[in-house]
Amino acid sequence: MDTSRFLRRFARLATVTMAAALTACGLADAADITKNVPAAAVDLPLAAAKGSQTLVVAGGCFWGVDAVFKHVKGVTSVTSGYTGGDKGTADYETVSSGTTGHAESVDIVYDPSQVTVGQLLRVFFSVAHNPTELNRQGPDHGTQYRSAIFYRDAEQKRVAEAYIAQLQGAKVYGGPIVTQVTPLVAFYPAESYHQNYLQLHPMQPYIVINDQPKVEALKTIFPQIYHDS
Repeated sequence: MDTSRFLRRFARLATVTMAAALTACGLADAADITKNVPAAAVDLPLAAAKGSQTLVVAGGCFWGVDAVFKHVKGVTSVTSGYTGGDKGTADYETVSSGTTGHAESVDIVYDPSQVTVGQLLRVFFSVAHNPTELNRQGPDHGTQYRSAIFYRDAEQKRVAEAYIAQLQGAKVYGGPIVTQVTPLVAFYPAESYHQNYLQLHPMQPYIVINDQPKVEALKTIFPQIYHDS
């Protein structure tokens, strides 16, 4: 195979699918996204010293959400997993039944001296997923693909609820935001073959169509916080 030719074709496909993904989010085009999805008005300040905090979010298949946040400056690790159900049902086959209460989610570990909760949520609501789709994302359907923020403390809850209210008030999307804001009880890491999935399988059709455009959108729209991993 002519690798360079294939990559050129892939780049063109990524551009088209990125535009389609943004349109699906109710946003006119990539150039308008920073205007339509504003920075969080209520946020925590950057910490004075380096540290480690975590944020757990769910926004459809965890492969794409994982890949997006791995490219955000200040994020030190991202783990795909399951949140919302019991430990005994925290496996892919069972969660896929849609009956466990789990959501496919990602545990984001970040340095609060480099990136804030509000900045992470801006990425979450703009390029990582569509917050107006109830119990689905793109081709995936079921409660395991719901939009949710699982807060660890009162401050995360405060920022998340205020940001959703801000976005609703600004009428950013074509419909209401259905993102749940709920306390984190436990996070269970997914099977090893789900970890870092996009980087390991960049040419898989599902990844090319649904997830690569999200990473491209992050790079294009938020270059100040994007980094290659």
